[in-house]
Amino acid sequence: MKYIYQFLIILSVTFAGEILHYFLPIPVPASIYGLLIMLLLLSAHVVKLCHIEKTSDFLIEIMPLMFIPGGVGLVTAWSDLKSIILPVSVITVLVTVIVMAVTGKTTELIMWFDKRKGKVHERDND
Repeated sequence: MKYIYQFLIILSVTFAGEILHYFLPIPVPASIYGLLIMLLLLSAHVVKLCHIEKTSDFLIEIMPLMFIPGGVGLVTAWSDLKSIILPVSVITVLVTVIVMAVTGKTTELIMWFDKRKGKVHERDND
């Protein structure tokens, strides 16, 4: 029953993201709205991590299965992709490197802020 409850929370947030996507004229995918809503709910402690943790872990574990339909779609579209495979490959590699670099730098920045925040709290306690 716990898994159903957790799944319903995740499903509700996903549905709220879909509704926002439908009504807001901003070209942002519904999944991003859902992720932002979940982040806000977790940050505001409206939803606690323990309310969604087990089901989230399960969904992450089965995520590779979700790529199978996309892979099959690529195989069936091979005749269309054959002529542009080099530019698509170069773009894919470049974007992957850029995303990795930005993610790494963002993580470093957050860790730097956390260290500074910790030092400020240490001075307050003295």
